[in-house]
Amino acid sequence: MKKISINKLLKILIITLICIICLLPFYVLIILSLNDPSTLFYEGNMFVPDYYFSNYIEAFRRSSIMRAMFNSAIITGGSLLLSIGVGGMAGYSIARRKSKFNYFLFSILIGCMMIPGIINTVPLYTLMRKIHGVDTLWGMIFVTSTLSLPTCVFIYTTFIKELPKELNEAAEIDGCTGLSAFWKIIFPLLKPATASFVILNGFGIWNNYAQAVFFLQSNKKHNVPQALSVFFQQFAGAKWHLVSATATIAIIPVIVIFLIFQKQFMQGLSDGAVKG
Repeated sequence: MKKISINKLLKILIITLICIICLLPFYVLIILSLNDPSTLFYEGNMFVPDYYFSNYIEAFRRSSIMRAMFNSAIITGGSLLLSIGVGGMAGYSIARRKSKFNYFLFSILIGCMMIPGIINTVPLYTLMRKIHGVDTLWGMIFVTSTLSLPTCVFIYTTFIKELPKELNEAAEIDGCTGLSAFWKIIFPLLKPATASFVILNGFGIWNNYAQAVFFLQSNKKHNVPQALSVFFQQFAGAKWHLVSATATIAIIPVIVIFLIFQKQFMQGLSDGAVKG
């Protein structure tokens, strides 16, 4: 019993230490965002802020972070909806209709997951120029959804394979077609898979910088990472309070989304581990 208590205590200490290490950068960021504008980032008490909340108001006024967040929200939402719609139906077809063609297609998609997205940027840029999709939000939606589609198909295929086929047979008896059976019967059961995909890929789309540099060129179309990069280049080294306040504002939506989906995300990971 004594050994068990010591082991538990050691685990708690290790977990606490890891949490502190992970949260420390965010804490320092908040401290810097609340410092007095006349204070340099290395001056004053690094553990107690000046509570200068007007920094956030000035950051809103001087940066284009709100417009960038709106652009990122449109790109992320559009990409996730498109990927889930196409990837979900593709995963359903691959999981339920086993054929050599579907197996070959699934293998290609799995292979695409191993290729870094930045490698496809040049051919994608050439294609997007031909369809006039450069420097447009809908063009960026197509790019990011294309890059996340293999992961989406893989997740949905894995989950749908574990669902009993009797659900489809019952739906067919009730007069449902294959498409209506998927959306009315199968898709509502895939909430853990959907939550896992949203979190795993949604954050990557929101924070996408590698493709955004090429496909979103004007300031009005910049997403959050681009807007932060431009703002940092203007004020880093002189306006640390504004830079930190802008960065803090930018991470708030990401934290809110994670808190909303964390229960489904953990359920999705545990279900995936059991099915694997």
